[in-house]
Amino acid sequence: MGGHTVNQSRANSSSPNQPQKPDTPAQTVLGYLHDVVYILAIALLVFTFAFRVVTVSGSSMFHTLADGDYLLLVNRPLCGKLEQGDIVVASMDRFKDGEAIVKRVIATEGQSVDIDFDTGIVYVDGQPLAEDYTYTPTNHDEGGTFPRVVEEGCVFLMGDNRNGSWDSRDPLIGCVDKREILGKAVALILPGTGEGAFTIDRDFSRIGGLN
Repeated sequence: MGGHTVNQSRANSSSPNQPQKPDTPAQTVLGYLHDVVYILAIALLVFTFAFRVVTVSGSSMFHTLADGDYLLLVNRPLCGKLEQGDIVVASMDRFKDGEAIVKRVIATEGQSVDIDFDTGIVYVDGQPLAEDYTYTPTNHDEGGTFPRVVEEGCVFLMGDNRNGSWDSRDPLIGCVDKREILGKAVALILPGTGEGAFTIDRDFSRIGGLN
């Protein structure tokens, strides 16, 4: 009987109606650290499988992008179908020093690409492209043969700085297999300052979506 009375007393002492002692500072810090670890783990998973941050090197995409720009990249295949006008990052062994390059999709599989290097006009499926994003007309011939049809599973890439870009016009690159596309650049998250003749002021108004 007495034992029953003692157990009942203990149960009452732990009743939710009884005020609980506040956490000590150490317990509060440990709680925050616990939350931070979970947040960092989730962020790591997201940026491992969905996004990554890449840095632009060089001026081949000037003036859309400048040397030192930080871009948010949606990884393949989460970026969906690649379309004309998309800015992508590609990597393959035949690139100089094996480095990744950032370029714009000019045409996709099955489309025909032709370039009039005298006028600097690019034609896709016989229609001239309205390329207000280019820094210079496409006057530089890198040795490719035109017109050409983009092979199945590939894209034709060019930089916006047409006379200062090494891209699909060169037979060493040619059409790029979609499996060699790391992802699509969707936003500029920190502006760079360019390089050499393409040095610019760090302009934070450039931060935002890319097109």
